[in-house]
Amino acid sequence: MNSLLEMHQIDHYFGGLKAISRFNLALQAGEIVGLIGPNGAGKTTVFNLITGVYAPMQGEIRFNGIPIHGKRPSVVSNLGIARTFQNIRLFSEMSVIENIKVAYHSRQNYSLFSALFLTKQFRVKEGEIDQMAFQLLEIFGLPARAHKPAGSLSYGEQRRLEIARALATDPSLLLLDEPAAGMDPTEADDLLNLIKRLQKDFGVTILLIEHQMRVVMGVCERIVVLNFGETIAEGTPAEIQNHPKVIEAYLGGSTA
Repeated sequence: MNSLLEMHQIDHYFGGLKAISRFNLALQAGEIVGLIGPNGAGKTTVFNLITGVYAPMQGEIRFNGIPIHGKRPSVVSNLGIARTFQNIRLFSEMSVIENIKVAYHSRQNYSLFSALFLTKQFRVKEGEIDQMAFQLLEIFGLPARAHKPAGSLSYGEQRRLEIARALATDPSLLLLDEPAAGMDPTEADDLLNLIKRLQKDFGVTILLIEHQMRVVMGVCERIVVLNFGETIAEGTPAEIQNHPKVIEAYLGGSTA
């Protein structure tokens, strides 16, 4: 079976510092996979390599069989990969719905003539975008905030908006970088259920970086564990939970 995403023998260094070494990953369509590890393990570097922020120094990355290593982030996005960030990156002065519409507009091919003269085709398409944006806000529990500045939302609402905006690009693969960061247990549980719904309703494949183990263990079908840039374990949540190398990486010292 061909994988949706394949990373093969990836190396990446910052100066003389090893960030990722001999890293391999294969994602099948429709999976929810967790990527965990202590701080500095190389998790966000993996996301940056997939999305074209960095080009690997060794190895190859394929998406739907197409080599994407070294391609610009805009090219990778257009192929169907979207991401959120550890630090929220919304357009805080724009309204909530405008943040969603920006993502939808990135997929449109308006002519300058249509935009300047508000042609019928332009108006029809704008109406469709408005409708799709409101539908997303309904799913993410934000319709009442549609015309509020994004920066006025609570932290948890901003997290949900960022995921909604990523989803508006119609990705096949969604990369979530610590989406539950800063959330209380109730918000984290709501997020867990939302991620499950995204997989079910949108059929999107999800690769998740997360430190809240209640989210990782509750939503991921498979977990990959990094430490010092190398994979130290891979398996189901039950297999990972009591894995000696994982316990040692997180707690330090010997588990013998």
